[in-house]
Amino acid sequence: MLYHNLILASKRPGVYAAALKTAGRRFLRTRKSATIKHLLQAGYLANRLLPASGVTHLHAHFAHSPTSVAMFTSQLTGLPFSFTAHAKDIYTSDPRQLREKIELSRFVVTCTEYNRRHLRQIADGHQTPIHRNYHGIDVNLFSDPGVNQQLPDPPYRILTIARLTAKKGLPTVLRALKLLTRQGLSLKHILIGDGEDRERILALVNELGLTSVTRWLGTQPHHEVLKHFRNTDLFVLGCEVASNGDRDGIPNVLLESMAMGVPVVSSNISAIPELVENGVTGLLVPPRQPDRLAEAIQRMLTDQELRNRVIPAARQAVAKGFDNRRLIQDLAEIFRQGMGM
Repeated sequence: MLYHNLILASKRPGVYAAALKTAGRRFLRTRKSATIKHLLQAGYLANRLLPASGVTHLHAHFAHSPTSVAMFTSQLTGLPFSFTAHAKDIYTSDPRQLREKIELSRFVVTCTEYNRRHLRQIADGHQTPIHRNYHGIDVNLFSDPGVNQQLPDPPYRILTIARLTAKKGLPTVLRALKLLTRQGLSLKHILIGDGEDRERILALVNELGLTSVTRWLGTQPHHEVLKHFRNTDLFVLGCEVASNGDRDGIPNVLLESMAMGVPVVSSNISAIPELVENGVTGLLVPPRQPDRLAEAIQRMLTDQELRNRVIPAARQAVAKGFDNRRLIQDLAEIFRQGMGM
């Protein structure tokens, strides 16, 4: 990288000096050496890979490091850039750094309205277009109905699919299940996923005496996940804002569950209410409140009228607003407009 940056600096000293000035300004804000690495990566792209490549536009996924590289590459080459912002990359980034990226970019895409409003606030009046484009799912992959709308029989089958990390709120889910078992509710809980909090979550399962209730399966292939969707009565996720600000947008597993005809209970944070309307397409409760979550779980398992209403409404909501075939077409149009095509 150093070699190609030295070559580029000697060929275009004024342009390189301007990018170096930007890097210095950004480094002084955060004192993170990654800024220098991003400039060097951009110099390598600009001198080694992009010349004669035919590339006319740069687009980065995630608003942190990838977009930093795209921004510096744009400065070094004159090519416009844009980026897609997702979740952790938004809420754990320095707002000043993010604001500069928004100002310099041609356009921004993000996956929820909640994110779009947050980014618009960070932009602080700058008029760079910020578009919402939901991720969505391939509804054909999740079109095989899971449970029917009839009341299930105990032991109730509860499913959670999540990365084992703080923002998923798994301790709240486990504590809610403990409350329900104390009340005499017979249930079986399947937990699918892995992550950095694995040991802490599994220790909590043991501490709460849920080893006969919760079965952890780790990461599972797609066909196995579909089997579990087809054989569960309820999907539960306890999303919350982590201590570092990280949070979910709209977890895809909620979309998948709803499309499969499995009712969902989750938290009313971030963009989840953009998908799950409380009492209409699922049940939402405040985060970190296992007693409220336990009440919602029991209600969704035992209220026939609620299940009759929620299950078809949830499937319709996913089909109407989160079909990725249509959303991909919308994204293509955003690129056409943003690139002046």
